[in-house]
Amino acid sequence: MDSKLKDKVVLITGATGGIGKEVAKAFAGEGAKLALTSRTQAKLDALIAELGVADDHVAGFVADVSKEEDVKAAVEGAIAKWGSLDVLVNNSGDNGSYKPIEELTREDFIKVYDINVFGVMYGMKYAIPQMKKQGKGAVVNITSEGQYVAAAGMAPYVSSKHAAGGLSKCVALEVAKEGIRVNTICPGAVDTPMMRRIEEQWLGEGYTREQALETFAAQYPDGKYADPAEVATATVFLASDLAGHINGASIRIDGGKVANA
Repeated sequence: MDSKLKDKVVLITGATGGIGKEVAKAFAGEGAKLALTSRTQAKLDALIAELGVADDHVAGFVADVSKEEDVKAAVEGAIAKWGSLDVLVNNSGDNGSYKPIEELTREDFIKVYDINVFGVMYGMKYAIPQMKKQGKGAVVNITSEGQYVAAAGMAPYVSSKHAAGGLSKCVALEVAKEGIRVNTICPGAVDTPMMRRIEEQWLGEGYTREQALETFAAQYPDGKYADPAEVATATVFLASDLAGHINGASIRIDGGKVANA
């Protein structure tokens, strides 16, 4: 089925990360115009070269989503280049530190919240006014199964994802009559560099792949991590008119773990 995303303008934050790259590739495959953010120009240049799309269909913006002015500049840059903004994918994320509550500081929470909550808020704050002008738009916030479940030692991360989920639902209600949809995707463990960092935090240096899978993948009924391309496919779906009556919803990509809820 036709997603009708050809030539639509899609802004993806954290586009050079494990999930972000696959999301960018998926939208590129739909013929969308891509506005991509990353913290470094070198990573943006490498991704744009890898995508191999025409110059008039891609733009890179160096942005730290924890800084409101950076997000504002990226949104305004995309609109200035193409005159519209049809889809926002808030993908940037930080897994934070693995610590028990007695060792956590306010700074531990602020570091994670600045990206996982405020970064999401900034994106919607500056993208939605343009979508309102157009009378249509879609926001996909990539959160985590942490929006629904907990993990000992990961209070900043999990609580930030709960917050991002609540924020998304509030905005979905605010803009529903404006023709704008806001949904979330909540993956469990995804086979990305972020997952490697979480594995090392829990298991220490020198862990084996088998240990990681036994510790993390075993909690999913299908016994494996999600592929980032699976997250990307769901993102494209929620951004498209195929999901035109889906708003304020969440898709959990967790191999069936949700069935135990």
